[in-house]
Amino acid sequence: MFYSEDLEKCGLSVTDASVYSGVCTEIFRRESVIFHKTVYCFVHLSVQEFLAAVYSFHCHTKRKRTEDVQSRESLDEFLKRMMEKSLKSPNGHLDLFVRFLHGLSLESNQRLLGGQQGLTDNHPGTLQKVINNLKEMNTGGVSPDRSINIFHCLLEVKDQSVHQEVQEFLQSENRSKKELSAIQCSALAYMLQMSEEVLEELDLIKYNTTTQGSLRLIPAVRNCRKAVIRFEYGSLSFSELSEVQCAVVSSALQSSPSHLILLDLSTTLKDPGVKLLCAGLQSPKCRLEVLRLERCDLSELSCDWLLSALKSNPSHLRLLDLSFNQLQDSGVKVLSGFLQSPDCKLETLRLKNFRLSELSCDWLLSALKSNPSHLRHLDLRWNQQLKESSVKPLMDLVHSRDYQLQSVRY
Repeated sequence: MFYSEDLEKCGLSVTDASVYSGVCTEIFRRESVIFHKTVYCFVHLSVQEFLAAVYSFHCHTKRKRTEDVQSRESLDEFLKRMMEKSLKSPNGHLDLFVRFLHGLSLESNQRLLGGQQGLTDNHPGTLQKVINNLKEMNTGGVSPDRSINIFHCLLEVKDQSVHQEVQEFLQSENRSKKELSAIQCSALAYMLQMSEEVLEELDLIKYNTTTQGSLRLIPAVRNCRKAVIRFEYGSLSFSELSEVQCAVVSSALQSSPSHLILLDLSTTLKDPGVKLLCAGLQSPKCRLEVLRLERCDLSELSCDWLLSALKSNPSHLRLLDLSFNQLQDSGVKVLSGFLQSPDCKLETLRLKNFRLSELSCDWLLSALKSNPSHLRHLDLRWNQQLKESSVKPLMDLVHSRDYQLQSVRY
């Protein structure tokens, strides 16, 4: 946003801008009045992003040192550094800017600007260095959404190779045998997101790629019905889902419409990630029917957040698997509150290796008696502290006509 004096400093007349047809009348718009001063802004943010890229590129070509431009950098070094800076942005506010910047690096686009920029010191091989830098960009700890912008930048410099490779992959009959690079995974995630057809299942284990490549596929959850985001410890040196990845999953649960009906996050989740995930689970747009959180190493606090979120939006969930989290009695106590909710429609509950005690069984029994109409399958296997006498009251409900319970595995 800017004021009339800002326009005047650039040699622009506010009066003329308000009456001229064409570019000016499209660019300037009276937005609001703050402290009795008229505030102007661009009609669309992309105009501002483009001008910012033009200015940065101008400073680079003229060797003008600024905060973002270092006078002795080559073009490929300059673009690589700006790309790395954009990847660190938590909200993607530099994504469009850095795409414009890569587009401006082409001599054909520089000529379209009428020589205002001056041609760069491009020499044979420079553009290929730019392309190689993009394809080899390290995105460890970077949001998968930010990584997709690398693919867009490749298209800006007219490199279609990754797009073509992913198209061939999608048309292949033996996809599991084709190894995908990290940048190909970003492109695939984008193409799956933009597809008019909703993907039936996204299972990361089924893709032959690296750990980083698997993580770059996560944005595709926004356009699929079943998402299996878990990792085989033997083949991938990875066992934890970070906050940025949980944020992507959460956004998929909150999207309009949300296609996800099954979510398997059987991998370690830390408290901040679970908190982000809960924002999606409690969203009115969430239609999740199956939630698997095996071996997530959930803390007591995470368990409280999780079940509170489910309790606030319980009507769709049919299967909940919390096995191998070993939350003990405290977790079951919170879980019982969810089961007692009048809107809870849960049919299958799995608590394998949960370190249950006799007290846990009492709480489960009380919860089922207060809301007996839905739960059909209860899995309590591998809880070594449990005795048959503790489980028997629950098993007796299977034979009662007042309950829907069909099986108790112990």
